[in-house]
Amino acid sequence: MKTVVPKREDIETKWYVIDAQDQVLGRLASQVAHILRGKHRPEFSPHIDLGDHVVIVNAEKVKLTGNKINQKTYTQYSGYAGGLRVDDVDKVLKKHPERVIIHAVKGMLPKNSLGRKMLKKLKVYAGTEHPHQAQKPEELPDTLRRI
Repeated sequence: MKTVVPKREDIETKWYVIDAQDQVLGRLASQVAHILRGKHRPEFSPHIDLGDHVVIVNAEKVKLTGNKINQKTYTQYSGYAGGLRVDDVDKVLKKHPERVIIHAVKGMLPKNSLGRKMLKKLKVYAGTEHPHQAQKPEELPDTLRRI
């Protein structure tokens, strides 16, 4: 029996819409990373980008459990003396809510060029509207829900 390696050209990608309202951040990010990698497909191969596109709406209404809203921080360091910048998650959630979800999903993808390519398939919007109606995105079916 031969092992069939799928070709990128032969795979049709789908577009899914996920409503982040009242969903826990980590569980949502895990589910989205699973779809972006293509692990839900029977022909999954770790070295090929077989994932689908994901559009997340209502990013500002995502939930954080425990005391994370007060304790979780994001740090950036420029490399220069005094170049450390620390932001609280509640501040980032108010100003740029889409960055919180992107950061969580990015941490769950491979740390190489393939992971960066997968992250480009993620579109996150703070409100309920998104400009991807032409791609005819569909609701995430229950068979793909991991929560």
